[in-house]
Amino acid sequence: MNAFTEHHKDSIKFTYRCFDRLLLNGCIQSFLDGARVKGFFWVYRDTYPVTRKVLRDIASDYHNWVARSALQWGVEIVGAPEGRRDDFVDPYFQNAKPDQVVVIIKAREPAGIMTSIGAADKWHLETKYRWVDQYNFYLQDAEWGPMFVRVCPYFPFSTRICLNQHHWLAYKMKQAGIRFEQSKNAFRQCSNPVALWKMADSLASDDLTKCGHKWINRLIPFFQAKERREAGCWHQLFFAQVEYCENLIFRQRAALDELGDRLLDANRNIGRPDKLTVFFGRRINKRYDGKLQTEIEDMHLGNPVMRSYYKNGFAKHYVRDHDVLRIEAATNNVKEDYKINKGVENLGPLREKLQGITTRYQEVQQDILETFLDRGELRSLGQPTVLSNGKRIPGLKLDHTRQMAVMSSLVRFSHVAAGDTFTTVELRAGVADALDIPVEECPLGSVRYELSKLRAKGLVEKLPHSRRYQLLPKGYQICLIFLKLFDKIYAPLVAGLLHPYRGDRTMPEERLTQLDRLYRSVSAALHQLTAAVGLNIAASSIG
Repeated sequence: MNAFTEHHKDSIKFTYRCFDRLLLNGCIQSFLDGARVKGFFWVYRDTYPVTRKVLRDIASDYHNWVARSALQWGVEIVGAPEGRRDDFVDPYFQNAKPDQVVVIIKAREPAGIMTSIGAADKWHLETKYRWVDQYNFYLQDAEWGPMFVRVCPYFPFSTRICLNQHHWLAYKMKQAGIRFEQSKNAFRQCSNPVALWKMADSLASDDLTKCGHKWINRLIPFFQAKERREAGCWHQLFFAQVEYCENLIFRQRAALDELGDRLLDANRNIGRPDKLTVFFGRRINKRYDGKLQTEIEDMHLGNPVMRSYYKNGFAKHYVRDHDVLRIEAATNNVKEDYKINKGVENLGPLREKLQGITTRYQEVQQDILETFLDRGELRSLGQPTVLSNGKRIPGLKLDHTRQMAVMSSLVRFSHVAAGDTFTTVELRAGVADALDIPVEECPLGSVRYELSKLRAKGLVEKLPHSRRYQLLPKGYQICLIFLKLFDKIYAPLVAGLLHPYRGDRTMPEERLTQLDRLYRSVSAALHQLTAAVGLNIAASSIG
């Protein structure tokens, strides 16, 4: 149990974690090579050369097969709808039977297809990416529930499969006799949360392969059993997009609403959404398309989403179905983001990686909500550090602008989505943003200098044989202490004393947030204190 869950355990009924959306690409890898394709047609189809007409006829046959099958199954073939496809196909799943195709969406989408180039008896084959009509078979699988399989009608029949582990878990719990309440994409009630947790972690790569091959064999009748067995005409499955979620189901909505408000307020500055702008409660617009940023989205809806980007993925948290707090990590490229190969056989390592991100995300949130400090330790942080070679490294100061900017950049959630690591180049972008200067005016040397202070205090470490750094848990807490003291205590109170906003005086008490009411109380108490000790009189006499 992580610190966040432990702290709020009295308000939580149960928790579970599982994969959410799993998008898999399927292809016959050997058929990405034109020479291997020629060999297949020569040995098993007695066809040579493989001309453009041969490939066109294969695609035409598949189009005809889909049309005949749709009539036989009694399902519609429809064009691409406007809006979300999931919403469009929902009515088709009503009263669907196990292993039944409910609707087919024919849409023009990009795919890798085999092309034949040449003339007469001299042809060579190349894989090209083209926009072609493809078939999305929406179906009700006996174990995986609602899913879809997209098939490209052009050789070598690339595929895409979309699964959701929530539906698989619902099937498993029914088999085990576990009572539960499912709200589409979340479980709000469960009679045996421990069993649910174990079932979710029991998902294996073989479960994905079994389901994928089952439908690929049914929906691509081109290959014969002998060809699949001898020529290896099997589609290998690879992760295209993965979403993993940890769900905290609260006992009462009021407790979650209060926690959600605190998280939203704390994350405006400490969590570092870049230049968050809220205008009369309307949806906020993204400032840019970069992937190293944190945003609060859907402000006009009841449940805003805090989303932190990193490269091809993100981590986010939001409230769904009134009583479920969901922390989710996702990626569109597991190889680039997490150094994990894309084959589905790597499901285990990928799950461990994503679990680490969701767990760390919660621990970071708890650090933001509750940070404790000791005056002696805080004082020691301001003292210089003397290294073993005699070199003196300056200490940490609350009034050092560039140092505070580095700390602000360090606690961005985008680093959590990156597995808690960062480079100085990634850090510099956040430092420049905090200083409100262009990135090119923020020298890397200055960033490294400020980083050296944190390294000297044991708050940041450099990964061996790498240019990446890691902010240690103690370092995260120390950065939060400095930022909270400055952003939440010193700066607001000084601003309220020296440059009070006239509109605040006329605003009704009930319209103020709890934080603003507390600031007003402290400010009033400080005025009384300064008057009592004579500072106001002294200031007036000096003037």
